[in-house]
Amino acid sequence: MSLNLRPVWARIVRPTLLRTGLVLSLAAVSLPVAAESEFRAGDPPYLERDEVQAFIDEQVEAGRDREALEAMFAAADPQQRILDLISSPAEARPWKDYRPIFITDQRIERGHDFMEEHGRWLKRAEDRFGVEPKIIASIIGVETYYGRNTGGFRVFDALVTLGFDYPPRSDFFRRELGEFLTLVDEEGLDPRETRGSYAGAMGRGQFISSSYRHYAVDFDGSGQRDLLNSWPDAIGSVANYFREHHWNHGEPVVAKARVEGDAHEALISRNYQARFGLDELAEHGIYPDEAVDEDGEYSFIRLEGDDGYEYYLGYPNFYVITRYNRSPLYAMAVHQLAEALAD
Repeated sequence: MSLNLRPVWARIVRPTLLRTGLVLSLAAVSLPVAAESEFRAGDPPYLERDEVQAFIDEQVEAGRDREALEAMFAAADPQQRILDLISSPAEARPWKDYRPIFITDQRIERGHDFMEEHGRWLKRAEDRFGVEPKIIASIIGVETYYGRNTGGFRVFDALVTLGFDYPPRSDFFRRELGEFLTLVDEEGLDPRETRGSYAGAMGRGQFISSSYRHYAVDFDGSGQRDLLNSWPDAIGSVANYFREHHWNHGEPVVAKARVEGDAHEALISRNYQARFGLDELAEHGIYPDEAVDEDGEYSFIRLEGDDGYEYYLGYPNFYVITRYNRSPLYAMAVHQLAEALAD
């Protein structure tokens, strides 16, 4: 395994790099002030912690340089703002408040401009991966406002903060930290400069490190999978992610539904895999409100709208969108923005 970390980090333990990093730009997503987290960042210092030393030991066993890793952790900048943000994500809002963040005239207009500017690459991605341009553009539009807001936190700082100061998901973020170190080697990233979201997602499509490693593609033939600077690579990688998660080109995403009684509540779930036939849905008082495939399988979606609950049947493609972000609010926003971009 390449050991290119030491030349980068051995010289950075200095005050100029111990200052607080940039805060994620939220110009496109007007979130309220985040609730203060119950967790504290960077206390005690990372190198004094047994779990950090255990992580370093694992990385050394994998072939990395201990001195370089210790220098990285010594220079890590704990981010309390990250803990506060992850404690109050936008997806905690009801649909009636979440939808207006992403389905706006300005975002639709900019999306049309984006599709016109990058139409050649969007069409190539559709031909190669079988994903419609409107879906690719919508993902990028929701994630980064078409590349305008890719995040201002150093990815290393974000993953260290969440991996060692956020117990609810520490195992996940420590794994992502390990993936990031490997990604640095594979793609020649500078860990001092690579920035992303408060959750460590990077680039114009906001890939976490493991997704970057497994789904990113070199779509422009440059020899590097560059999701931070290359529009072709970002477009192709989003499309590849959807293909690998079994997107069905040209198939619907949702159908409107209606409910009778309260039995439908038993089917409300965080797993939106399409697995209910119409007979089972009817047993729970759920009925399609438009024409659907009578032999198909669906998930059940309930969202809190302006005029009460909205109900939908989710096709397999809805589930695919939730593989990018598990929230049904996110998946519905991507779908509705995509439909608006298709007009």
